[in-house]
Formats: sequence, C-alpha cells, structure tokens
Amino acid sequence: MSPNAHTRQPRLETLAVHAGAAPDPTTGAVMTPIYQTSTYAQTDVAQHKGYEYSRTDNPTRTALQTALAALEGGRHALAFASGMAAIDTLLRLLRPGDHILSGNDVYGGTFRLFDKVLAHYGLSFSFVDTADPAAVAAALRPNTRLVWLETPTNPMLRLSDIAAIAALAHPAGAWLGVDNTFASPALQNPLALGADFVVHSTTKYIGGHSDVVGGAIVLNDTPLYEQLKFLQNAIGAVPGPMDCFLTLRGIKTLALRMAQHCRNATQVARFLADHPAVAQVIYPGLESHPQYELARRQMAGPGGMISFLLYGGAAAARTVARQTRYFTLAESLGGVESLIELPAPMTHASVADSPLAVDPGLVRISVGIESADDLIADLAQALALC
Repeated sequence: MSPNAHTRQPRLETLAVHAGAAPDPTTGAVMTPIYQTSTYAQTDVAQHKGYEYSRTDNPTRTALQTALAALEGGRHALAFASGMAAIDTLLRLLRPGDHILSGNDVYGGTFRLFDKVLAHYGLSFSFVDTADPAAVAAALRPNTRLVWLETPTNPMLRLSDIAAIAALAHPAGAWLGVDNTFASPALQNPLALGADFVVHSTTKYIGGHSDVVGGAIVLNDTPLYEQLKFLQNAIGAVPGPMDCFLTLRGIKTLALRMAQHCRNATQVARFLADHPAVAQVIYPGLESHPQYELARRQMAGPGGMISFLLYGGAAAARTVARQTRYFTLAESLGGVESLIELPAPMTHASVADSPLAVDPGLVRISVGIESADDLIADLAQALALC
C-alpha cells in the first residue's frame, strides 16, 4: 500500500461503499442499523446525546446524509421524503417577489409545483431553454434569485453547461440549483462546476431498486445549510429510518449499476438509431445529440435514459409501450429493471396545457442492468408491430 493511500480523496466506488457507514459503536454492526424510534432518552432536562426526536434527526438518516454529501463532494446534505419535498424545501429559502429562472424541459411534477403551487405565494417563474447560455443571460432579471436546471432534462435529455450558467447566475445575484437525478453523482458533480445546490430524487438511480421514495439536497454553504436544516425540521418532510436504510443499501452498488446502465443504454440507443421505424433517438452518448461534446466534457458517462420518436407517431408509440416484455410499462426510472413510458399522458401530464407540453409520440425508456441483447430483442419485437 502506498504511504498516502489513506490521505488522498477516495474514488466514488469506495465512497459509495464506505461513506457514512462506520461500524456501529455499540455492537460493531458493519451495516448501519435501522434506528426505528421516534424519540430518545435524555440525560437531563433538555440534554441529549445528539438526538431528541426523529423528525429533527435520526442516526440512520445521519448516515445517509453523510454518504450523499460525500458522493457529491459537498460539505452538507439533507434527506427528504421525496425529490419534490426537497425542491419545495429549497424554494422556501426564497421570498415573495423573487424570480426563478427555470429550464423549459423539466419533470412535470417540478413544473406543477412551480406553476400551480408556489406561484400563488408571490414567487414568479419563467422558463427558457437552458441548453443555450445566451437565452439564460437574456432572461435574468434584477430580482432573479434562483436559476433552476435539470441536466440532462426530463424527458428531452437536453444538457446545460453548468459552469457557464453558474458564471452568469452568480454575478446577477442568483443561486444555481441543479437537479442531478438523471446523471447521479456517479456521472456528474454539479457543485464542482459551480452549482450552489444539487437536488436528487433518491428514488431513482441513488436508491436504484424501485423500492423506496426519497429526495436530497447537497450543498457547501454552511449558513444556507443551517437555514435548510431549520426548514427540514420545521416542515417535517423527512424520510423514515427504513427508507434511509434502503437508500444507503442502494448507494453501495451505485458505481457498478451506473456503469452497466451506461453500457446497456449505449447499445440500445445505437440499435434504435439504426431501426427503420425510429424517426429520432435522443441520447447524450450518440454523436447526433446536439450537446454530445458537452456530455463528454461534463459527464463521466451518458447515462441510462433514452427518449425516441417513431415515424408512426403517438399510435405507434402506444403500441411499443404496450408490447414490451422486459421494459415494464411504468413511471419512474433509475432502477435495475428497464421501464418504458409515454411522458405526455404519464409523467408529464401536468404540462399538457403549457408551453412545456411534450410530443404525445415521445417514448422514454429507463434502460436497466439486464442483458443488452435481451433488451434489444424485446424492443425489436415491439417495433415490428408498428
């Protein structure tokens, strides 16, 4: 072993296994215990051992938050009951009259929260193509307090140049928040590129097994962390200890799973690009993607998400979605199993009557870790029915 083996920063594969996972000091348990308790005995009046009530803090959640911060290269992390709870809590840092500049291709639930809920509390929102830094610069206002990115976006897989947009947002007095759900910390670390906040739906790639719902915020700024920690406790949208345990378990294989997701998705995307029934394939790992070079520069891999359009339009898309066997027709993404869905009537139904409306013929697939040959054969038999 080299003399500095214990001093250099460990790589992601090591962090995923060990961050937040010190053996239990009482029993020596290697796996983080599930502290299934709501309250904690105090040593005296208002004196405790760091934990008083599990909405405020729980040791299993502390371990998860430590792991999440390490994976994103951040100082602090906060875990939530869902990705939407994380976004909602983050936006409570803002005040009536503040403006939020968002990408115009975001998850339908995010748009619904922005447009149908938070807009009624004095916040204003505008939506632009954040793949174009010039469009972001033109849309900034004196009262812009937050620039909100998804990169890659959901469902069109557009990429935004995080460093370039941070360089625009910060001089304008705005924070930069990045939803990193589609990439995961294994493929992209927005804090290192200038983001102030990284948000995840940990339901997806971080959990990785479609058996738990959760969210997270990761950041470096300690005063902002303290504000968010106050909000986390005051609002109370926190995950239970079992949810935290399941997410920690998923994290341990994150690096392995993401490598396989990327390998499989690249093969599936190339198959689709060559298929006569497919009109367009949208995947950051294909040279046809408009931000292909940015993906190579900003991400460690192209990810496991693919969107595509068929020459047969919406009718053909519905046929394919109904006929696959290994691609399960279901919402969500990022699990070990492959999923297929039509965003327009499913995950993005809430944007149907807005400028963010999705082509009803768009198919979105989350490529799992099964055999790529089997996945391609499954899509081939479904496409043959178009």
